[in-house]
Amino acid sequence: MPAPMRASLDPEAASLFLDSLDALGSSGVPFLVGGAYAFQRYTGVTRHTRDFDVFVRRNDVVRALAALERMGLQTELTFEHWLGKAHRSPWYVDVIFGSGNGAAPVDDLWFQHAVPDETLGVPVELVPAEEMIWSKSYIMERERFDGADVVHLLRARAQQLDWDRLLTRFARHPAVLLVHLLLFGFVYPDQRDRVPERVMEKLWDAARATPSPGDRLCYGTVLSRLQYLTDLTKWGYRDARLEPDGNMTGEQVALWTQAGLDQEL
Repeated sequence: MPAPMRASLDPEAASLFLDSLDALGSSGVPFLVGGAYAFQRYTGVTRHTRDFDVFVRRNDVVRALAALERMGLQTELTFEHWLGKAHRSPWYVDVIFGSGNGAAPVDDLWFQHAVPDETLGVPVELVPAEEMIWSKSYIMERERFDGADVVHLLRARAQQLDWDRLLTRFARHPAVLLVHLLLFGFVYPDQRDRVPERVMEKLWDAARATPSPGDRLCYGTVLSRLQYLTDLTKWGYRDARLEPDGNMTGEQVALWTQAGLDQEL
């Protein structure tokens, strides 16, 4: 289940998150703040959860976890393809370097376009809105759907977005961005013109032109780790997350899927 929302930030959590920022800053590991804090900065929507999201390059995750361990947190590389965790129960620091579906790795562009700001009074750099939209757009689980977050980000940032970079981010899956832009127009019909017409035209053209793989390939697994298992196990579809169609190995998919099944129990 997702972490519960809180009306205000617990003082113990604030202390741990501040210490984590200090530890990471002192370590020299480049990192970005995302999650609820970047989302609040972009949209004005405030929510407090039990976790604090920082984003690093894949090559820096071990150093980041080591810095958090030195401050007394328990750490683990939870999933080798995208996530490490540091915690002092019930509070967590998520060290993110990709996405569960393998589609949105943290690369240099995240850092080149980061937004200087403050979190808990500490100067930090925030995950860019474009990359936040990119990574959230693929989260369509039965128990969690980030479409409302994407819509709120579009409402708040549409006129400042680097639409060309966003189009590049979705080059492999243009239909996913198109779906969210259509949802945005449905939720806010008076705001539809904030999405450039050329963007919609390019996405329509790209979605129609996306070639068929020529066999039974299911892209549903890119959106949900559990809801398309029947397609794979009973109906003979291939998993679009797996190399060479995607970026994940069979072992990574198996571990990520099992964690989802365990969560449902």
